[in-house]
Amino acid sequence: MLKAKILFVGPCESGKTVLANFLTESSDITEYNPTQGVRFESCWPALMKDSHGVVIIFNANTPSHLKEIEMWHSCFVQQQLLPDTQCLLVAHHKPGSGGDRGNLCLPSPLNKLKLVHSNLEDDPEEIRLEFIKYLKGIVNSVSESRDREEMSIIT
Repeated sequence: MLKAKILFVGPCESGKTVLANFLTESSDITEYNPTQGVRFESCWPALMKDSHGVVIIFNANTPSHLKEIEMWHSCFVQQQLLPDTQCLLVAHHKPGSGGDRGNLCLPSPLNKLKLVHSNLEDDPEEIRLEFIKYLKGIVNSVSESRDREEMSIIT
C-alpha cells in the first residue's frame, strides 16, 4: 500500500480543520471550534519529516493571512525543498462571507502555486475535485520516487 503524508498548514482561523474534516468525510460542517494546533515552531521539523505535500490554507477575507502564508510557504515548502507541484494553496471562504473570488495579489513565489478557492457553503464539490487532482499528483510523485529508489537498489 502506498502512503502519502500531506500537511495542512496556515494561519489561525483559516479553516484547516473544517476543510480536512470535509475532505475526509469525517464530520459535518458545524460551528467554529478552535483546534489546538501545533503552535510551537520547535515541533515543526518533526511534523515535516517525510511529508510528501503541503496544503496551505488561508482565509481569503483576512488581509493579514496573505502576509502570513509567505511564512508558511517558506517554512513548510521551501525549507523542505518540495517542488511547487506538491503544494496547494487554498483560499478558504467561510460560510456567510460571500465567497468573493476577486483577484488575490499573491507575492512571488506564491503566485506560482496552484490556487483553488474553497466555499463549502456554495460549491463544496469544487474543492473536493481539486483536492483529488492534487492528491493524484502526490501519489504519482511518491510512486515514481519509490520506483527510482527500488531501481537504484537493484542496479
